[in-house]
Amino acid sequence: MIEVTGLSVRFGGVTPLDDMNVSFAEGTCGLIGPNGAGKTTFFNVLSGFVRPVAGTVRAFDQDLLGMAHFRRARWGLRRTFQTEQAIEQLSVFDNVAMVHEHSKVGAASRRKDVLDAISFVGLDLDPQLRVGTLGAGERRLVEVARAVVGRPRVVLLDEPAAGLPDQETERMGEVIRQIPEHTGALTILVDHDMGLVSSCCEKTAVLDFGKLIASGPTAEVLRDERVIRAYLGTESVL
Repeated sequence: MIEVTGLSVRFGGVTPLDDMNVSFAEGTCGLIGPNGAGKTTFFNVLSGFVRPVAGTVRAFDQDLLGMAHFRRARWGLRRTFQTEQAIEQLSVFDNVAMVHEHSKVGAASRRKDVLDAISFVGLDLDPQLRVGTLGAGERRLVEVARAVVGRPRVVLLDEPAAGLPDQETERMGEVIRQIPEHTGALTILVDHDMGLVSSCCEKTAVLDFGKLIASGPTAEVLRDERVIRAYLGTESVL
């Protein structure tokens, strides 16, 4: 479980996270909100890219913010980004292996672990293919393979299906739903596709202007009037 208490971030006069209090249980949880709500800032705090001005984050009873940022990957924190991070000139295998090298898992099982991660996300291709030769959907799956390799404890997915057509989004959803069972990792999904969030996440939290406005079972959250007003428009998505 991840327990967030009083988390605040300020950039000059802007407060992208304002006294955030929320918990994320094991499994797959959603984190939604309009653009600029603070979702990626929250991921950046967990990853160590942003230092909060107040608050605590405990992950599996460990003080995550007290851990040096470069140790968090080795501890088991993984994430994807809105912009692809895989290196186009390198092979699929080498891109995934780069992340494995920074995990606690030893080199002895690296080849097997990397191939298992590539297989898990459903990439039925030659792992020696360069990432730059792949289509958009396949490249996104490489990003997820990088996030699940090496026994992660927490997987943060930042809009993994953005811009993908419906069929590839469904394929991504099938992979996301299996991550907790396959890896044992607590998974948090940020996405604007409410169909994807609904299909993957039993519970969802909502940010608006840096404040948590709702948290609970996904279906109930998406019917919450505050959420509909802040993010989903005037009509329910269900």
